[in-house]
Amino acid sequence: MIRLPLLLITSVFFASATLAQDSTDYVTKASKERRDTRSFGERIWFGGGLGLQFGQVTVLQADPLIGYKVDQEGRLSVGPGFAYWYQRDNRFAPPVEFNAYGYRLFSRYRFIDQAYVHAEYLNLNAQRFNAVTERVQRIWVPHLLVGGGYLQQLGENSTISLQVLFEVLQDPNSVYRGQGPIFGGGFGFGF
Repeated sequence: MIRLPLLLITSVFFASATLAQDSTDYVTKASKERRDTRSFGERIWFGGGLGLQFGQVTVLQADPLIGYKVDQEGRLSVGPGFAYWYQRDNRFAPPVEFNAYGYRLFSRYRFIDQAYVHAEYLNLNAQRFNAVTERVQRIWVPHLLVGGGYLQQLGENSTISLQVLFEVLQDPNSVYRGQGPIFGGGFGFGF
């Protein structure tokens, strides 16, 4: 009577070990077949936005991005970016100037080839007027931008994009405080 449970336990143990070996071999073979063969250069893309305006109001804006394609299909990208904004309004005496600089961390997912959802954390060092000291001072202002966009392929390694973002944190010092949608666009290219 004791031999039967011992025989069953031993049989189950050996069967499990055999199945485990087979599934381990299958997982190893599958992971070798799905190994990402893209070079580092094929995983990286460069993009961002550039704004120029001259006249009574001068605006200079540079927002470069560096993206890393996480998955083999290139649908999910993450990466850092930088921001520099300068504005001078000569309609006032003395002219009003504003400049800001900062960094951003973003994530973008292309759910179809031409459309994507986008989220980014933007931290800007901006000039703000302090009513207590009656002086302009520099402060870091957090922004959380979410939305989506449209991406059009221009060639093998270049794209143009249009996007709509919303600033959801609405920090009292946000450059987007109280604004509705933020429309933007840019270009991307890979090497």
